[in-house]
Amino acid sequence: MRLDAATVLLQWATGGLLFCWVTTRRRQVGIGYGWLLRGTYGLMAVAAAVVGFVYQPVVARDVAAIGVAASALGVLAVSVVRRRAGVAREREIVEARRARVAEMTGIDHQRRGPDPSVPEFPPSLDLVAPAIGLVGLVAAGLDAGAPVWLAVARTLAGAAFLGCATDAMLLGHWYLVQPGLTRGPLLELVRWLAIVWPFEVGLLLVPTGMISVLDGSIDDGYNGLLGWFWVACALATIGLTAVTRAALKERQYSAVMAATGLLYLAILTAFGTDLIARALLAS
Repeated sequence: MRLDAATVLLQWATGGLLFCWVTTRRRQVGIGYGWLLRGTYGLMAVAAAVVGFVYQPVVARDVAAIGVAASALGVLAVSVVRRRAGVAREREIVEARRARVAEMTGIDHQRRGPDPSVPEFPPSLDLVAPAIGLVGLVAAGLDAGAPVWLAVARTLAGAAFLGCATDAMLLGHWYLVQPGLTRGPLLELVRWLAIVWPFEVGLLLVPTGMISVLDGSIDDGYNGLLGWFWVACALATIGLTAVTRAALKERQYSAVMAATGLLYLAILTAFGTDLIARALLAS
């Protein structure tokens, strides 16, 4: 299986945009969070297309990368146009707070807030880019070589793994912007990271896989050190996921920031789990 930057960038963008939808569909997180993810991953998809066409062209993958970029940035534009609507949960919070103030003070301030007359952004649009990215990732897996099913499965699992870990960390930071946000959206991403982990690691162990590196059948060039480093990354990722989940059980607001710091580390170990294995198996 060849490891190239274009495929990695498209994996990252596709997985990140998929889990953007997982969060936005709740209609709880502020609209700016979607802007952050769509803009970031849209530009990442642009980079994937450029790197692919210039260095290691796979036409279907690279065209799909252009489609991912166009759809992500197009959906971003729709969200910006409809920004005055806010999101459903945000409107509920604004109205509840206004009602509490009016009840306590007898003064009903009609402050500027979300405009319910403006159509709200439909979260289902966030599925367009990942659907296009899926086509490109399958093409990348098919191009990677035999066994085809394993190459495709590893590519798709890696996309979900990297995207989920990154989105969880970014969402943790978003609580600084939206401190009243409940922990449900972040807990959901942490739960998904735990669900995806066995598929990611399991597929990398399927022969020819990391077992061959650990038993010496594949030489990593460092007397087996990289193979054991991969084991450490894989175990650390699931360990950090569990600790993050435990941190979020604490009631203090600082627990969210602690969880975000742990997710920073989880991104590093997640990338080590995916990229080190695929680089070794490509050598």
